[in-house]
Order: sequence, then C-alpha cells, then structure tokens
Amino acid sequence: MAYQSLRLEYLQIPPVSRAYTTACVLTTAAVQLELITPFQLYFNPELIFKHFQIWRLITNFLFFGPVGFNFLFNMIFLYRYCRMLEEGSFRGRTADFVFMFLFGGFLMTIFGLFVSLVFLGQAFTIMLVYVWSRRNPYVRMNFFGLLNFQAPFLPWVLMGFSLLLGNSIIVDLLGIAVGHIYFFLEDVFPNQPGGIRILKTPSILKAVFDTPDEDPNYNPLPEERPGGFAWDLLSRKHPSPGSW
Repeated sequence: MAYQSLRLEYLQIPPVSRAYTTACVLTTAAVQLELITPFQLYFNPELIFKHFQIWRLITNFLFFGPVGFNFLFNMIFLYRYCRMLEEGSFRGRTADFVFMFLFGGFLMTIFGLFVSLVFLGQAFTIMLVYVWSRRNPYVRMNFFGLLNFQAPFLPWVLMGFSLLLGNSIIVDLLGIAVGHIYFFLEDVFPNQPGGIRILKTPSILKAVFDTPDEDPNYNPLPEERPGGFAWDLLSRKHPSPGSW
C-alpha cells in the first residue's frame, strides 16, 4: 500500500518537473555510489568543444553536490517551484515550459564560458524561483518563520542566505539575471507599446510535448500545499484584497 501511494504521488508530478527532479536525484545517487565522479559531469568548455564531451552541457545542471543540507535545500526549492510553475502559469503549455528550460540553459551555458562556474544547477533553480516570484507578486512569503516578505523578494532573500552560509553569490546572480531576461522577453516587452514577442516556442516542441486535450481526470494538488506536503521550510500566504 505504501509503495502504491508513493508511486501514485510520484506519477501526479507534472512530466517536466518529474523528469528533471528525478534526473538530479539519480545523478547524485550515482555519485554517492561512486558509479561516476563529479569530474565526469562538470562544465568544462575545453572538454566539451575540443574533446566532444557533449554530455557535460546537460550533466552540469544535474549535480548539486554530495547529499547534505545544501543538496536537500536545493532539491526542495527545485521541486517546489518547478512544479508550481508547471501546474500554474505553464498549465497545459508543456512545450513552452520545455522551451524556457532550453532558453535558460542556453543563456547560462553562454555566461558559463566567462565565469568560473563548474555546475549550473543551483543557478537554474534560482531562475525558476525568479520567474515564479515575478508572476506571483502578491503572494506573501515566510522564510524559516523569521522573515515576512512578498514573492518578488524571494530570489534576493535566497541570495542573502547563500551569503550568510559563506557561498559565492555569483550563482544566485546568474540565476536572477537569466530569469529576469526570460521574464522581460516573455511577460514585459510583448505588452509594451510597439513590443513584440521575441520568444516563440518552436513548432516541433509543440508537436512533441503539447497534447490536444487536457486529461479530464487530472487533479492538481492544492496550491497551498504544492507537492502534496505541508512544507515547513517556506510557507506562503495570500493577502486579502483589502491589503493589496
């Protein structure tokens, strides 16, 4: 029964979020079991372009370090905000969501050529958080029960938290920058006078990922409990109309 419940819960996760989160967990497990090493995964332009180790363009987004607090912290945020985006503003638009992944990954790879970052998964998570936060500006957040703020400040709070932990904020700044570029091109610029939509999902992605009809039996999880769990790490509250 427990296995069946876990399996059903896993299958309820939207496909892109399920695939990416699973790939990250399996990659970390393979490293922990010493089946592979981080040296086979990290971003190295010379090995990619001169030795044709093309897999590094993908694997550097899948490894978040050894199992520990930092890994769990990143997995929670990755799972939560990736899923909320896919079930929220990208609901029924799987191809557009995949295109955002490709666009964000491409920009980060380009920037990665000029900064000394070997793994870009954390920056990618910050990008997802940034896009979600900008599309939900009135959501009230609570960070570890200590700090209350509105959603658009979340990426900056996370960057401050990284700074307190002694981590480099270059990763956070990269995720925020790429997230802002996507948000501006997708949500802001097309709505400006004379603006056009620059980011257009290729038709081949729509043919592969978008289904004609939405599954009538699909039942999204309550928004106050994304992922089906009572998250204590980061809670959020919707303000009443009078408080806007």
